[in-house]
Amino acid sequence: MQITKKNTLLVVNPATGETFEEIEETGPDQTEQYYHKSRKAQASWGKMSIEERMVFFRKLRLYMVENMREIAEVISKDTGKVLTEAITADVMPTIDAIVHIEKRARKVLSPQKVSTPLLLIGKKSYVEYMPRGVVLVISPWNYPLNLAMVPVLSALAGGNAVILKPSEITPLVGKLIGELFNKVEFPQDIVQIAQGGKKVGEAFTQGDPDYIFFTGSVSTGKKIAEAAAKKLIPTTLELGGKDPMIVFSDAHLKRAAKGAVWGAFTNSGQVCMSTERLYVEEAVYSQFLSLVKEEANSIKRGIEKDADLGSMTYIGQKKIIQHQLNDALEQGARLAVGTPPEKWVNGMFIPLMILTDVTEEMDIMKEETFGPVLPIVKFTTEEEVVEKANSTQYGLNASVWTADLKKARRISRRLISGSVVINDVITSVANHHLPFGGTKNSGIGRYHGDAGLRVFCHEKSILMDKGRKRTEVQWFPYQGKYERFVSLFQNYFGKKRNWMKFAKDYLSLLKK
Repeated sequence: MQITKKNTLLVVNPATGETFEEIEETGPDQTEQYYHKSRKAQASWGKMSIEERMVFFRKLRLYMVENMREIAEVISKDTGKVLTEAITADVMPTIDAIVHIEKRARKVLSPQKVSTPLLLIGKKSYVEYMPRGVVLVISPWNYPLNLAMVPVLSALAGGNAVILKPSEITPLVGKLIGELFNKVEFPQDIVQIAQGGKKVGEAFTQGDPDYIFFTGSVSTGKKIAEAAAKKLIPTTLELGGKDPMIVFSDAHLKRAAKGAVWGAFTNSGQVCMSTERLYVEEAVYSQFLSLVKEEANSIKRGIEKDADLGSMTYIGQKKIIQHQLNDALEQGARLAVGTPPEKWVNGMFIPLMILTDVTEEMDIMKEETFGPVLPIVKFTTEEEVVEKANSTQYGLNASVWTADLKKARRISRRLISGSVVINDVITSVANHHLPFGGTKNSGIGRYHGDAGLRVFCHEKSILMDKGRKRTEVQWFPYQGKYERFVSLFQNYFGKKRNWMKFAKDYLSLLKK
């Protein structure tokens, strides 16, 4: 967490309150200089082969593996999360992303031969992938390493230069990212770090990037999209969620209870894919509620290595949780676990809370909470729960729990969501072969998977002819060609194909 002083970001560990570093902010007036350096660096980087770029990726991966503990400690200090979550949810998925890119980039980004249609017979067709240029990545504070590095690395693989604006809430991790690229000697200025808050983000958004990749809130995402649209700058927007978890009576209830508690409370609920709405079939509601309460009450909070959960990261998010919780309690919701805001102690550790007697009209069931709160609602039919699950403005992720996998797939197809996980939570984002992104207000575009590498490139169409023929069948003159074309197409596309007649018509057209 940071406290802003003039021209610096004062880094404070949110779990302990300890102040341990000041980081210089990037001035908005430096924007032009950053873009100039990026374009100069990209000119050389973009000319490298994919294999040459992957040499740097391998060096980065090996360095990160050797220094996992030190990297996790920086993340923990900057966010207040426990070391185990720093290494499993931030460091490891980033290393895994590098492995994925090393294995897939050459195949995905090399020229792809495609089919050529009838009228262009004899030619060859390809799709090539050209770097966009300079990519601006604006990343969030909840997973400050992974959610910055994956788009940065994906953009680099395609031959782009990158300017990264990490969250001002976690500038120490932003500094670390710059150091990682320097340690393994990536080309100078191919990745630049711009530290600072809203004004810095606005300045770089206005600074003519060739692509913008943003992860953060819906409100900020809309502002970035509006600014980018004025200059026709393409964007990917990874925004918020209000993810439903649906538990049917035939599910493995103990597993589902453990999954619900982890899905709701991991990283203190500060996950865009957190379980923020839990729907339980009425027949097992009471039993399941007891299991969830038991699991939640067993969680160990603190800063020790073996603790399960650390603190909240951002004071502003704590205020949002307070507002939503008070609103729900005033409308009749009850706390099955936890305490109301007026009983919270000072600091960034807040109680884990499980809410019952909630209704779909409450803000806590409609708006992203991004904190350790789990509302639980009972349902009776598939139709009812699908309607409720789809009722918010969000559609990032969802989970379905049942022993009947056919039913799970049936429900999954009906959920308006970028991802669905069956009998697990959140984990689809950890599979770099799967595209990741949202529907509705949860975002625009996808990353991860093959599409997540190609999105940072222009697709260039190449159509090649050897240039040996005197003419083409569709060129002038048209005299006498109409009936031959009709015959040609009928023999090619019709029910009974006459290849001899087709060849005769084609050759006669070529001679015209």
